[in-house]
Amino acid sequence: MEFDEYINLFQKVAIQIEKQGLTEKKLEIAVGKVLNSIFLKLYKISWTNSTENPLTAETRIFFSIWVNETTLQEKKIYYNIHAFKLRKLNGYNIESRKFANSFREKFKNYSHKWENVRTDFGPLTLMEGWVELENEKVQEKILQLANNFLEIENLIDKTLVDFKK
Repeated sequence: MEFDEYINLFQKVAIQIEKQGLTEKKLEIAVGKVLNSIFLKLYKISWTNSTENPLTAETRIFFSIWVNETTLQEKKIYYNIHAFKLRKLNGYNIESRKFANSFREKFKNYSHKWENVRTDFGPLTLMEGWVELENEKVQEKILQLANNFLEIENLIDKTLVDFKK
């Protein structure tokens, strides 16, 4: 499969993700291309400041699944949760490292469901991992990653509560 074909594949997966679940959890979904990578992102508007675009905001939290030329050569699909400049998130008093540690402590109970996951990063990357890219199972694997995130997205909200002003 050619690199640019993956955007169509990611869009097909986005359609498959249960819309009711997204609505109930107040999650948004986006598919696009940035920094030579094709991505599927899940995020909440409340995980950024209200005046900023949640896809490009300086302050934001999001889950991302992505591929680029390098990951395709490695035959891997990567995923992560990023938390950018949370000290600037309105309504909260957050120290990024403390937030990351608190989230990671909660995440430990779920980490067994995530292939090749690591949490030994700085505070901007709460967790990151990869799954094998098998051409006949690409959509299935991306969908599984998204569904895994739907099971843990509440950990972000629970962690944010700890830092409410």
